Amino acid sequence: MIPTSYPAAEEIARLTAAMLLDIEAVNFNTREPYTLASGLPSPSYIDCRKLISFPRIRATLMDFLTMTVMRNAGLEAFDNVAGGETAGIPFAALVAERMELPMTYVRKKPKGYGRNARIEGAMSEGQRVLLVEDLTTDGGSKLSFVDAIRETGASCGHTAVIFYYDIFPETPKTLADHGVELHHLCTWWDVLAEARRREAFDAETLAEVESFLNDPRAWQAARAQG
Repeated sequence: MIPTSYPAAEEIARLTAAMLLDIEAVNFNTREPYTLASGLPSPSYIDCRKLISFPRIRATLMDFLTMTVMRNAGLEAFDNVAGGETAGIPFAALVAERMELPMTYVRKKPKGYGRNARIEGAMSEGQRVLLVEDLTTDGGSKLSFVDAIRETGASCGHTAVIFYYDIFPETPKTLADHGVELHHLCTWWDVLAEARRREAFDAETLAEVESFLNDPRAWQAARAQG
């Protein structure tokens, strides 16, 4: 069913941050930082995959994501919803169900046998495709998925995520230069504000996380040198 209630974006961001904290998808550790896929350290880590195990929160956030996309892009803006392998697949399916659209998914690389396809499901030339993922950091990983979609003759000018880091200033330009608009529910800043409000972590940890968010490259460089 297509959601018809449209809370303000600020309220969606606050509620999303609260729900991510509720299910312990938010992880802060300043003493033993996490290692990101880039190999660099970070005092914060978000695990949106946990959402699939919490049906009430999962349903609410998928309603939020659907209504955010429809509000920003239009109710008749898409013909197909594609998920990025693997984290985006369940969320794409849930959004496609709400938008009453076909669902497909995009492999990170061709599977290497059979049709050697990157697109699974039915996607056709001329379709307007919404790419759904769990999160985005600097936006770079989305571009390969977008290119694979466009190679079918379909168009892809929008991507929707639950969580957007919003700490790398080049991200909007990276996506815009590729003709892609980003839609998201909340950012690290929303999570930090909600964590402070409910005192979910000690003040020293939150201050260190804020230092990282304000200048992640400098924070990482200092620890890499140490």
